Amino acid sequence: MATDKRVFTLRLREKNFEKIKVIADKNKRSIAMQIEYLIEQHIEEFEKEQGVISPNTHNDV
Repeated sequence: MATDKRVFTLRLREKNFEKIKVIADKNKRSIAMQIEYLIEQHIEEFEKEQGVISPNTHNDV
C-alpha cells in the first residue's frame, strides 16, 4: 500500500512523551497519530497568522 507519509525518528523528553500518551489515549489515537494531529493543528494556526506555506518553499529539507 502506497503512502505519502515520511518516516523519521523523533526524540522527546520522557515527560512530554508520557503527556502525549495520555492525550492520545483520551482521544483514542495512537501516539503517532496524536503527534501528527498536533502538528497539523499548529500548521493551520501558523498559516492563519503568517499565510499559506508552499511545500516547495525550502528545498533544503
